[in-house]
This record gives sequence, C-alpha cells and structure tokens, in this order.
Amino acid sequence: MGPEARTNRTAATEFILVGLVEKENVQSVVFVLFLFAYVVTIGGNLSILAAILVEPKLHTPMYFFLGNLSALDAGCITVTVPPMLGRLLSHKRTISYDACISQLFFFHLLGGADCFLLTAMAYDRFLAICRPLTYSTCMSQAVQRILVTMCWTCALANALTHTIALSTLNFCGPNEVNHFYCDLPQLFQLSCSSTQLNELLLFGMAFIMTSTPMVLIITSYIHVAAAVLQMRSVEGRKKAFSTCSSHLTVVFLFYGSGIFNYMCLGSEEASDKDKGVGIFISVINPMLNPLIYSLRNPDVQGTLWRVLVGRQSLC
Repeated sequence: MGPEARTNRTAATEFILVGLVEKENVQSVVFVLFLFAYVVTIGGNLSILAAILVEPKLHTPMYFFLGNLSALDAGCITVTVPPMLGRLLSHKRTISYDACISQLFFFHLLGGADCFLLTAMAYDRFLAICRPLTYSTCMSQAVQRILVTMCWTCALANALTHTIALSTLNFCGPNEVNHFYCDLPQLFQLSCSSTQLNELLLFGMAFIMTSTPMVLIITSYIHVAAAVLQMRSVEGRKKAFSTCSSHLTVVFLFYGSGIFNYMCLGSEEASDKDKGVGIFISVINPMLNPLIYSLRNPDVQGTLWRVLVGRQSLC
C-alpha cells in the first residue's frame, strides 16, 4: 500500500465524542452520577470477588463463574466510563483514532466474553440440578477453565473481526461521534466508504452471538424447570429457583439491551436513543449484576457481611 493510500485511509486522526449532554451546568450532574455509578459498580463487583476468594464455601463452579462475571463487569464499565469522566473534567471531547479503535476492541472483547460466560453459567445450573450425581465430574476444575477459555477465545475472535473490518474503512469527512464512547453503529455513520459489508458482518455476528447462546440457555432452563417441578422438597425448589432466577434476570437484561443495540442499527435520528441503550449496556448492567446476585443469594450476603463489616454471618 502506497503512502498516499495510507494517508487517505487514516485521514481522520481523531474523533469528537459529543457525549450525553452539551450544556455546561448539566455536565457536572452527569459527572457526579456516572462517578457514583462507577464507584458502586467497581465496589460491588470487587466485593463479590473478595467474598468468593476468602470463603471456602463459595469455592464451587457456580461462584467461579460468578467471579469471572464480576471481573468482566468491572472491566466493561472501566473501558467506557473513566475516559468519559476524564473528558468531562478536561472539557476536551476529542479521542484519537487509535484510542477509539482500542476502546471499541476491548468493549466488544469484554462484552463478548460476558455473552458466552452467561451460557456457561446456564450449563452449570443444568448439570447441578438435572445431573447432580455426575456434577462434580462433568464440572471439574479443568472443565471450568476450558469453558472460560472458550468464552475468551470466541469473544476475542469476534472483537478482532470487527476491529479489523472497521480499520479498512475510510474516515475522511465528519468526525463527530454522537455518543459517549466509540462503537460500531455510530462510526459506520461517519465513514466515507461503503459500510454495507461491515453492517452485514455486525448483524451476522450479533445474530450468532445472541441466537446460539439463547437457544442453549433456553434449552438448559427447560430441563431445569422440569427437574425443579419434580422436586419433593419445598426448600430445594426454593433454593433452585433463587439461583436460577438471578441468572435469568441478568440474561434478560444483557441480551435484551444487546439485541436492541446491534440487531437494530441506529440512524442519525436514533442516536439519542442509542445513547440510552449504551448507558444500559455499559453502566447499568454491570452495576445491577452484583446487586441481583447478592440480594437473592444468602451465601453471598453472609460472606459479604463478614468481609465488609467483620462480623460472623448469621446464615
């Protein structure tokens, strides 16, 4: 590739992230709200990680996957919110081309790993409830590590595919991104190249990454529901329902917002709506996940109380 072609392809050396609001007095409110959300999210997810590490009773496959989910949620919000807070403090809305591409890559890497990890968690619940006699063998530590490695590998392939495909586009016109972080639908709107193939790729990969896990999750929970209904113990049914309902709530929130964001590519007129979905995906979901799991799980509650307050759990 000649120097001239290379220059044309990277004509836009930086982008302007419009952010959520443009009024100065409202920006301070946004800063406080997002800083609070970030502190709560990091604190909540790190607390769950600490509880899982220090409590031997939580050294089980279910909590191994929950710990990984907490780490992913902490990473996901860190990719988007601190850079936005930095721009609000400095009053500079620009982001370099390389930083924008890097942010997009890590956002899709962590989000993709989250997507597949939720499927692994559904499989874990299926084995625990429907195959209890062979659970320890089928969900050994080696199997747990293989499942997590597969989640990261599939997510890495997805993130690399989109990042490489995006790097082939020309950005030589407007460089204002009507969002608070770099994402594919908004960058497609700025390209002076044809984005038809990129949009088809995004739609196809999003379809695969939502339909396949959803089919596996639904199938797992159909078997789980049948097994739970056959339980004679009311306490057993209640405990199974509690752990499964927490996971299903997280699945519903994650996949619902993801499908809306990537299966319905936004137009310039829909950008403000895209920002709302972006807030849900990158901020609200990671903040709610530790609350959902801790509020519905007495084991996590008891350990968190002991870790954070220093008292023995009553559970």
